[in-house]
Amino acid sequence: MPRYLIRGNYVGDGLRGLLQEGGTRRREAVEQLVGSLGGKIESLYYAFGDTDIYVIVDMPDNAAMASVALTAAATGTVAVETVVLMTAEELDEAVKKSPTFRPPGQ
Repeated sequence: MPRYLIRGNYVGDGLRGLLQEGGTRRREAVEQLVGSLGGKIESLYYAFGDTDIYVIVDMPDNAAMASVALTAAATGTVAVETVVLMTAEELDEAVKKSPTFRPPGQ
């Protein structure tokens, strides 16, 4: 299954809800969301700094991951950024390909 890194920042009511419910209850909510689309959480961490939460998930496909991100962001309580992760083997496959490309201006 494709793997993704989700970076999230709680805003407004999301921060208030986190303070009220705590990290464990929010993790359970994320597990339920991801699981409802056939995915699984590999790891979830809260952090200091520019990002409040980091989650690595395995999802069936890009559409399922997009649905997770859209559902969470639509609440207005969390801002989400998603990064597609690749294995070393997938990168090996990528570098073996021979694409045709003309740089701008050449």
